[in-house]
Amino acid sequence: MRYLDPKNDLTFKKVFGEHPHLLKSMLNAMLPFKSESEHIASLEYLPAEQVPQVPLLKNSIVDVRCTDQRGRQFIVEMQMLWTDSFKNRVLFNASKAYIRQLGKGMKYKSLQPVYALNFVNEIFEPDIEAFYHHYAIVHAELPGKQLEGLELVFVELPKFQPATISEKKMQVLWLRYLTLTEGVKQVPEDMLQNPEIREAVACLEESSYSEEELRGYDKYWDAVSTERSLLIDAEEKGRVEGRSEGLAEGEARGSKQEKSATVLRCRRMGMSISEISAITGLAEAEVLEILEEAGLSKAAG
Repeated sequence: MRYLDPKNDLTFKKVFGEHPHLLKSMLNAMLPFKSESEHIASLEYLPAEQVPQVPLLKNSIVDVRCTDQRGRQFIVEMQMLWTDSFKNRVLFNASKAYIRQLGKGMKYKSLQPVYALNFVNEIFEPDIEAFYHHYAIVHAELPGKQLEGLELVFVELPKFQPATISEKKMQVLWLRYLTLTEGVKQVPEDMLQNPEIREAVACLEESSYSEEELRGYDKYWDAVSTERSLLIDAEEKGRVEGRSEGLAEGEARGSKQEKSATVLRCRRMGMSISEISAITGLAEAEVLEILEEAGLSKAAG
């Protein structure tokens, strides 16, 4: 038996976009609910956000949206490639979902929280050991004081190690599930003992997909690989251009400093501003500016 990778667009949506009870289990395990009373009891799907095709990002994002019995909204995303603007985009989309709740004539107190859960398949905080990052609107001096409305969670999948959060069994199981690699032929038995994980694993069996679906599966990975290459090339180009600009700026600064030194030497020798201008090639206004900065503009005439 061969299993597909759950992070792929096709498999992620098949598992979490077609099985609401599996999505509910995963959300209850992954979100920072303070108690079981906050857990999701039931949910229904919302239409996926229709966004324009953006170069370098059009194939890297997989999302599932839903709302629960309280009216809270949940945006779940699988981000294959990290970019510096991703956090801003997540905040923008969560804010937009929050604002759109308020219909004409409705009161602000009717607004329900929006949670954005983002699985990232790259490390974006290399200097931080933690892989689970929870952002909320809290008082700067009193973290216990929080404004409800938006909560964002980012999970760095490559950092995940089961031993780090062994006390949260379902969270560990779902993260182990998401970090299964493409082509794995055997799933650990302890994972299959949980009925929800066992069902989610069954959704990854390659034999349950049609030839057309498998072609789409492979096409998605090709697109991600292409985007990653484009991003790497763009970053390298930026570094090269930055070095070139820095070198040119350094040369220009060195030339200016040399001319300034010449201006000052000539002035101290008693030359006039017009004579210094002729020697250095600088405009008389530039010569005067250099002399004023050095306090020599009223020296020899």
